[in-house]
Amino acid sequence: MRRRLFLQVYFTILAVLVTAMVVAGAVWRVAEGSRTEHMVDVATEFLGSALPPPDASAAEQQRALDVLHARLHVDLALYAADGEVIATAGRPMPYLPLHGTGHGIAAMPGRPAWLLQLPDGRWFAARLPTGPWRPGAWLAMFIAALGIAVALGAYPAARNLTRRLERLKAGVEQLGQGDLAARVKVEGKDEIAALAESFNRAATRIEELVTARKMLLANASHELRTPLARITMALELAGGRIDPEQRAHLRTDVGELDQLIGEILLASRLDTMKAPERSEVVDLLALAAEEAARDGIEVSGRSAPLRGDAALLRRMIRNLIDNARRHGGDRAPEITVTRTGAGQAQLDVRDHGTGVPEAERERIFEPFYRIAGSAESGRGSGLGLTLVRQIAANHGGSADCMPVVEGTLFRVMLPGNINGDQRSPALA
Repeated sequence: MRRRLFLQVYFTILAVLVTAMVVAGAVWRVAEGSRTEHMVDVATEFLGSALPPPDASAAEQQRALDVLHARLHVDLALYAADGEVIATAGRPMPYLPLHGTGHGIAAMPGRPAWLLQLPDGRWFAARLPTGPWRPGAWLAMFIAALGIAVALGAYPAARNLTRRLERLKAGVEQLGQGDLAARVKVEGKDEIAALAESFNRAATRIEELVTARKMLLANASHELRTPLARITMALELAGGRIDPEQRAHLRTDVGELDQLIGEILLASRLDTMKAPERSEVVDLLALAAEEAARDGIEVSGRSAPLRGDAALLRRMIRNLIDNARRHGGDRAPEITVTRTGAGQAQLDVRDHGTGVPEAERERIFEPFYRIAGSAESGRGSGLGLTLVRQIAANHGGSADCMPVVEGTLFRVMLPGNINGDQRSPALA
């Protein structure tokens, strides 16, 4: 599964934050350890001077502890080296297991106690006023709260950054699908905004180049009609001065050239159309039957009403039939019109020729592309299947070359306008 960019940015920020917190905690721990040792030394010297010596009376040691309690406002206790209680001030403390040397925190019910061993072997205990937390707990809570705040603040920042990239990606895909008017909104003044501006400039230039090419092709094709008309007129005026067979060949050549010009003009016009210029309710089965009847071909299926341009749909069906007759050998093509469960109209035209290699099933819809060996027949302009796909797309549908065991199957899917479930018999 592809990882979203904003999640990668967000988790990177969190990883950097966690690393910084760990390093800061380690540094604080080292620094706090050295500071704690210094504080212990200071406290030891202070208590050594504030408390009476070990051989002083219990009453004297009690008075000294009461004085410290009055100043510090914490529970205090003084123990002998063997753990015997010498004096207490404040609330009494439970028995504390005293062992080893140095200092530390003694866990006990309620609040913990801080233990310090004096140079003379006695133990001094002070119940800490910080509740059940250890000294570093508040710092840990502060770091955790800071981490949560940064995590919550980094998410919208990362999402806003990548959302602009997603909009830029959508614009690129829109341009790649053929929408030359696709542009993206320029937001901010950073590198992403500069990338959006570059995309818009490139898209504008592409649109200008494609438009200029279409205009040149359309204008050139239009201008060719005039010399063709003059050639046709000259053939008619020549009369018997030209060999009849040669004149027939010339007329055929002129007709093919005129057809090619017409197809180029139609292809250029379809490139600029988002939808049919004329739309009416037509029956795809009836159109297919009328076009097939010109060649004595049967059509089977059922009624498939839809909205569209009847002239363009006829042209699409005619191109498919002509293509099937050119490449299908002696057997007539099979034409079927059906309706899918989703309400689409489906047109299938199948021939029984050599078929189309899998690697070329998409390329045959490109303008002027011909499969190796097909150009030798001298028939066809190379735009027939291009127009089929253009007309289907213009009606919101699709045209594809489907895999079959024998021959070639072209399938056109068009949005249907279903009115009932009328079935039609096979038509001749």
